[in-house]
This record gives sequence, C-alpha cells and structure tokens, in this order.
Amino acid sequence: MAIRVYKRVTNGRRNASVNLHSEVTKKSPEKSLLAPLVRGSGRNVQGKITILGRGGGHKRRYRKIDFRRNKDGVAATVVGIEYDPNRSSHIALLKYTDGELRYIISPKGLRAGDEIMSSVDAIDPKVGNSMPIKHIPTGLALHNIEIEPGAGGRMCRGAGMYARLTNKEGRWATVVLPSGEIRQVSMDCRATVGEVGNADHANVVLGKAGRNRWKGRRPTTRGIAMSHHTHPHGGGSVSKGGREPVNHSGTQAKGGRTRRYGKASDARIIRRRKSKRYGQLKL
Repeated sequence: MAIRVYKRVTNGRRNASVNLHSEVTKKSPEKSLLAPLVRGSGRNVQGKITILGRGGGHKRRYRKIDFRRNKDGVAATVVGIEYDPNRSSHIALLKYTDGELRYIISPKGLRAGDEIMSSVDAIDPKVGNSMPIKHIPTGLALHNIEIEPGAGGRMCRGAGMYARLTNKEGRWATVVLPSGEIRQVSMDCRATVGEVGNADHANVVLGKAGRNRWKGRRPTTRGIAMSHHTHPHGGGSVSKGGREPVNHSGTQAKGGRTRRYGKASDARIIRRRKSKRYGQLKL
C-alpha cells in the first residue's frame, strides 16, 4: 500500500496519512547535481512580499533536472529513483555510457536498471524514452512536453500528470492536457513517453497544521477579516457576500483566468481548460 493512514490516537494523527514512496530506491542524492536553494518567502526581486503566507519551512537543496533531454543517441541506465523535496514527482538518476549523470522526471513504471534513451530520430516508444512528437505514435500518454522546440519540457511535470497525443497533421500535433485543454504543439517539440509517477501524492492528507509549516506555508488571514483597503473582501461590520471569491490582488480564486491576453500561442489552443467555477472558459 503506497498510502499509510494513521490511527486516530492523537489530535495530530487524526485523519492524517503519509506517502510511503514505495517507488524510491535511492535514499541519498547525487552531490554533483545539487545546488543551493534560496528561499524568498513570497518576496519579489524588490524584496516586497507579493505572496502571503510564505516563510519558514525545512531547509532544502535544489536538484538539477534535465528537462531538455538533449543527450541524443547515448543510452542511459537508471541508477535509482529518488525523492525530490522541490516537486511532487519523483526523480530518476541516469548514468550514461560515457559516465555522465543526470536527473530526469521519473515516469510511472520506470525501475532501477532499466535502459532508456533520447534521440532526434524515431526510437522504441517505451516508457522513459524522449524524442520529437513527430516520431511518437498517436494515442500514447506523454509528459515533460515542450511548448517551443529546444526550450525544455514545460507541461505535465507534476505527480500523476500526462497528456494524450490524439492527432498529427502538418506541422502541428494535438494533445489533450490534464486540465481538459486541447492544444497544438509543434511536431519538433520533444516529449517523454509515459505518465509521471507518484500519483498517490494527491491522496495524502496532512492532518495537522504543523506539516504545512514544514513546507513553508504559514497561517493565512481570511480576506473578509481584513480592512477594505487591504483586501477586496475586507471592510464592513458583518460578514457579507456580494462578490466572487478573489485573492489579495483581485484575481478570481476559483477557476478564474490567469493567462495573459494576446499571447501568440493563443492561436494554438483549440479548446480552453474547464473552469471549476464557471464551466468551460471561452476563447
């Protein structure tokens, strides 16, 4: 069982569960692929707090992940699967035949000792192999998908995520994303075959506020309890409604659009994602 549910023996254990990370086979990270991770605590480059409720948390080090998968034609062996504190998915340590070590997002079903490869040409579309979408058969699940050729994977990198390749026509391939959005990407964009592992990450129940503090999440004040000039929900002497839920900056909090208007890639979106609050978002 990948998720362990605790007995209700104390207040902190009530309803709590933990991920056993049964896929992890390597406990210590590769030191040559570590980098310092500076905690901004919700501050921007000017030092001003722009995200509320951030700060503290356990100290972490960044793992350098190979999102480009551009070491072509060289076979790599999976040394082990590791836990990464900076992301929901697990990571896999690869050792290439020339001795180089790299981390990648670990797909579901990848095991220590497996051999995978990246290539610009058509290769066996097995789990973990990376190649341009034009060489991948339709109907397969993909992750770590590039939006622009050579820029590195941007889409479907979280635990349990994958996109379905449904169609290829001309210069464009059509993929269905986990959000329900249907998007076209260039045939020259790379993607990795398979879905991201550690899907049980979504089933973990924290159970107590302290576990959120370990992650760097501090207590948040309700907007309705603030003054009128501090939050759009603030002001007044009694609890009231009359406005859609928004965050501190006024952006809709339940399914509102956060993508900028007028981007060149808007033409490549066939169907918008589904909104949690208002249903299908319009173009």
